[in-house]
Amino acid sequence: MLASLVRAPFRRDGWVFEEKVDGWRKLAYKDGQDIRLVSRNGVEHTKRFPGIARAVAKLSARTLVLDGEVAIYDEQLRSRFDWLRERPGLVATPPLLMVFDLLYRDGRDLTARALRDRRARLEDAVEASELVFPVRRLAGDGVEAWREVLARGYEGYVAKDGASAYVAGATRWWLKVKVPGWTVEGDGFARRISLTSPGTSSRPRPPRQEHDDEARVRHHGRVGRR
Repeated sequence: MLASLVRAPFRRDGWVFEEKVDGWRKLAYKDGQDIRLVSRNGVEHTKRFPGIARAVAKLSARTLVLDGEVAIYDEQLRSRFDWLRERPGLVATPPLLMVFDLLYRDGRDLTARALRDRRARLEDAVEASELVFPVRRLAGDGVEAWREVLARGYEGYVAKDGASAYVAGATRWWLKVKVPGWTVEGDGFARRISLTSPGTSSRPRPPRQEHDDEARVRHHGRVGRR
């Protein structure tokens, strides 16, 4: 499921607003102690993030499919995609799995359920984990949430219809607004932030999942960045 880009912040009843994480999109699969972290290209990266894999293995559910992003945060709690490639010797978190959706748990496909229900189940599923966290929610008003984005130096936000199911492809149930010209420069924390409207982006296709009776999930296609 991919968010569609829109030009400006907005208000909408029944919608929620989340930090847009500047990270690496991943699906996390748990089947007992068998853990897989799969990239947007369908490549497994479990060995690349052993700490996250161990954290997912410790979650209480026997089977899970989590959708999220691997991210590293700086000392001001801003996600830094550049540090996933080459982490500098600065104050930072270890790689974290910031999850924003729960597709499957203990034999139950949850994709048809409303987002608000999936979020509640997600928070329960990852409670007390050391390296797996729900993506941070912002103010319930989209304009106020945008002020938080600018004040905290985030890349943008993702707005979601609280009643929406999890579906394949780009959707208008998830909408993203990005700060124009947002960049991370060098090894400092400088961002170029503007209030002008962002442009548009292409819409890659997300994965298609199949669930069988053994609660194993087979990955097909790609997971795009939100």
